Amino acid sequence: MADVSRRSRPRVVDLSALWAGPLSAHLLWLAGAEIIKVESRTRPDGMRSATQFYALLNQGKSSVAVDLGDHNDRLALRALIATADIVIEASRPRALAQLGFDAAEIVAMTPGLVWITITGHGATDEPANWVGFGDDCSVAAGLSGALREVTGSTGFVGDGIGDPLTGIVAANAAWHAWQSGLGGRIGIALSDVVAHCLAQCREREPELLRQQLLDWAASVGRPFPSVARRHVGSVSAMGEHTQAVLGPVATC
Repeated sequence: MADVSRRSRPRVVDLSALWAGPLSAHLLWLAGAEIIKVESRTRPDGMRSATQFYALLNQGKSSVAVDLGDHNDRLALRALIATADIVIEASRPRALAQLGFDAAEIVAMTPGLVWITITGHGATDEPANWVGFGDDCSVAAGLSGALREVTGSTGFVGDGIGDPLTGIVAANAAWHAWQSGLGGRIGIALSDVVAHCLAQCREREPELLRQQLLDWAASVGRPFPSVARRHVGSVSAMGEHTQAVLGPVATC
């Protein structure tokens, strides 16, 4: 059972993959959290194929691999979640339900647990079943429309910008909820985050937003200037810590 008083730093169980969720866990790691990354043995994080980017987002995390089709592995994962202070997942509701995980019930039974649910378009009604990635969620949020208003051109803005924005928002929400000691489930949708950021820019810095959209349109097809950040922590092999992490949990 999560108890913020028993640890000086939160234990985070990262069930997410690709970009937004792993980034939020990475930012929590930078803030001092313990991160346990959990992957399916049959469907590992697709970002592993992008070696350097994967290393940047997942450095310093312990790696646990489970067979989600195996009853005992699901029990072990449920027991691990019960020891967490923060859980990060980016699954559509039906995916959790198929595994027998009821996030609302788990949070209600685990005082102080913070559960971050990242989706493309929300976790209720029809949009809950929609697949969402950074690019298309940004379009849905109106970012491509803003580009057309300013430049007359249509296209994506940023490189999957919904993912890094959502990762930052999720990490901030998780950390503050953990510090409060109240816990709870927090839903964060990529399209909502981008829409909020766009609205804030329009309200507070409309000319800066206009110039950034012009700059982006002018840069399409050319390398965009960036500063590469190297990973400094170790990167675990998939499943490297499965026995060390799940062994003690299974005997609790």
